Amino acid sequence: MSEKIDAKLVKELRDNSGAPMGDCLKALQESKGNMEEAFVILRKRGMASAQKKASRTTNEGAVGTYIHAGGKIGVLLEVNCESDFVARTEDFQELLKDIAMHIAATDPRYIRPEDVTAEDLEREKEIFRAQAAATGKPAPVVEKIVEGKMSKFYEEVCLLEQPFIKEQSLSIKDLIAQKVGKLGENITVRRFARFKVGDPNWTVAQVKVSEEAASEE
Repeated sequence: MSEKIDAKLVKELRDNSGAPMGDCLKALQESKGNMEEAFVILRKRGMASAQKKASRTTNEGAVGTYIHAGGKIGVLLEVNCESDFVARTEDFQELLKDIAMHIAATDPRYIRPEDVTAEDLEREKEIFRAQAAATGKPAPVVEKIVEGKMSKFYEEVCLLEQPFIKEQSLSIKDLIAQKVGKLGENITVRRFARFKVGDPNWTVAQVKVSEEAASEE
């Protein structure tokens, strides 16, 4: 017999997670009314759903902008999905705005770890390797330390790996997965640009050409 769940709990979980009401009810029944456990269940299902849809082509979507600090920082962002209908939904537009705002705040340099250039990758590894070797530890231990530092490096410079500024327990990848689970379509970040007044440097990032070419086949 299914666990009896208060409708207020279902609504609260729906508001917090963005998942459909039916999924929220099932998660709460499985967790016997425990809100935190139910939220974890929904996150896992969202990731599973996103992984299943990851190979599906995303040729629709929208371009969003975010202007911060009295016009001192600006972001232009393209996020893709599978249909124009989903691109127009409130949920998709909210995701577009949230990611653009996040980029304005954190200034990532790449979208995914796979997009990091070979030059940047090797330079960082050499720095971390030299730092670890200076401790006098044996080579196998040094390489383990380098691996750990590279994971942290990806989290710092790759948009999808960064903790979402509005909810640090979620990465941007998790945030997108939640929307994939709710909207039922694959969603990808294609490219973005970030500018700051007075800063001679700016960030322009996009997924590697090889992936874009494959998505158009």
